[in-house]
Amino acid sequence: MAFTPAPGITSSSDPLPGTADAGHIDAPDLRVFVFALFFIFGGITSLNDVIIPKLKDLFTLSYFQAMLVQSAFFAAYFLVSIPGAAIVRRFGYMRGAAIGLVTMTAGCLLFIPASSSATFGLFLFALFVLAAGITIVQVVSNPLISLLGKPQTAHSRLTFAQAFNSLGTTIFPYVGSIVILGSLATVDAASLSGAALDAYRAAETQVVVNTYLGLAVALLIVAAVVWTKRNRLQVKQEQTGSIFHAFGLLRRPRFGIGALCIFLYVGAEVAIGSLIVNYLMQADVLGLGEQAAGKHVFLYWGGALIGRFIGAFALRVLSPGKVLSAVAIGAIALILLSANSTGTLAGYALLSIGLMNSIMFPTIFSLASEGLGPRAAEGSGVIATAIVGGAIVPPLTGHLADVSGSLAFALVLPAACYAIIACYGWYARRPAPELGA
Repeated sequence: MAFTPAPGITSSSDPLPGTADAGHIDAPDLRVFVFALFFIFGGITSLNDVIIPKLKDLFTLSYFQAMLVQSAFFAAYFLVSIPGAAIVRRFGYMRGAAIGLVTMTAGCLLFIPASSSATFGLFLFALFVLAAGITIVQVVSNPLISLLGKPQTAHSRLTFAQAFNSLGTTIFPYVGSIVILGSLATVDAASLSGAALDAYRAAETQVVVNTYLGLAVALLIVAAVVWTKRNRLQVKQEQTGSIFHAFGLLRRPRFGIGALCIFLYVGAEVAIGSLIVNYLMQADVLGLGEQAAGKHVFLYWGGALIGRFIGAFALRVLSPGKVLSAVAIGAIALILLSANSTGTLAGYALLSIGLMNSIMFPTIFSLASEGLGPRAAEGSGVIATAIVGGAIVPPLTGHLADVSGSLAFALVLPAACYAIIACYGWYARRPAPELGA
């Protein structure tokens, strides 16, 4: 998925696209660096889909409890987006990126005490710190990629950067399923208790620790490279005005409902991605083992990668609002097909929803931001906080699975999210008037 910067990230000398006399910086090497950031934070975010079944087994969690992984992770977008904007305003883009990367490293290292104590709560805290760093990096990435080139080609650069995000979400779950789920013992954690259970958890969580230690090393290397370039961009940041002023845009119906749809979209996408492994393991679906099911997660995110290329062409000739409605209806149809069938059809129908998800975030974002003019950057910051939907919808979906005893029935909540998105697409099918018109 693609994310947007927090409010207040503006420049008095080089404003972002959507403002008057937008400038640019020609730095191809820095563009490559930002593409790498999109790949990294997209991939690490999608690893949650592999971590969830692992922790669910180790700590014998309900689906609601397991989904707290996503709550801990995505709550950071709501809590850290505004402080992240303040960090970038104070220290600049490159130093802000370095701070974000170091924070991500700290989150990875927190997996060590979490494993030593075999405590689920510490794993959640580690994931929150990791996500806080990712949030800061994303606050930097989107406006930075807009500045690094001509304003006329900013859209294509952002789309290309989002493709790297999708590439990360496609590759990381596949590799992660091999590394994290591949060593999962055949022991049933539910049959253990006392010292035996503690020893089992400590041994198995070490696999997770090793994975995130490797990521910590890689992140430190990237942070060091960024720090060597900390003086490359001398873009003056606007230091006046409150960064909370942007929330007044929610009074604009097209923008306010669009922000709600971002909340619902991220929630639905994350909820489905989080359930895929357990869903495919069901005997009446594909009956796969944990590692084999984990390897299928890349099809969900890979569909989003392919769909972005298809959508980029379709959106040139078709109404974005109508395309959004069509793919949202397509997602609902695939959920109904999966929930009311069995075997291969049920499994691959659910995985195909990734294809429908592909253009939703950028299309909702562009429709909501249309007509904001010089306040477009502020609006993108508000949308960043709406990503907290990934912290709320997944555990509610998990709760539905617990009380109904059916993962298929729990998909009714993501389907409801897509239904509202479909209505919004139709509502926003016509161009929006300029703000204040």
